[in-house]
Amino acid sequence: MEINLLMSIIEQYGYLAIFFLLWLGIVGLPIPDELVVATGGFLVSIGLLDPVYSFLAGYLGVASGLTIGFLLGKFFGKPILQWLSKSEKMRHAVERSTELLRKYGTSALCISYLFPVVRHVVPYLVAMGGMTYRRYALLSYPIGLVWTIAFYLLGYVFGNHVEAIVVMIRHYGFYTLLVLVALLVIGLVIRKYVMGNRAYRAKGE
Repeated sequence: MEINLLMSIIEQYGYLAIFFLLWLGIVGLPIPDELVVATGGFLVSIGLLDPVYSFLAGYLGVASGLTIGFLLGKFFGKPILQWLSKSEKMRHAVERSTELLRKYGTSALCISYLFPVVRHVVPYLVAMGGMTYRRYALLSYPIGLVWTIAFYLLGYVFGNHVEAIVVMIRHYGFYTLLVLVALLVIGLVIRKYVMGNRAYRAKGE
């Protein structure tokens, strides 16, 4: 159901829809960020969106959400944290984010992408802890790029099945994504090898 709704919204409003859906993810929009990026990739695969503009809209949406999270934490940290902690789900995410930061330090910015919701909370916490924007940008934007590429490719390759894949990744963890990406790469290499052999045989004939 979610992917059908997303397709309808994106078809109607285009690249701006991808950007703002991801931008609003930082304030708890109930549509998974992973599915938004993947749907953009899927719509590219069926020719409804331009591949470059779709990807840029996705990554800029992710980057803007990361930026807003940091700035909100920098200037309104404690009130926002208190507000978030009113919800049991968000309180659990805050506790998990705090534990990640205690255990891994600033590397938690990268590790947080393994966990839905937590990746939105960690920027608040590191900003409250005094991290400079420069250091934050150097850590968070590259991993955000890798994350966007991964889900964009999943949407492009797996199409209508991507909603089930996103649910599986959110339930079983980021390692599922790594396995899928590895299978995707292997599949593309095999496909290129097979197509190359066919072209070679056709040329020989």
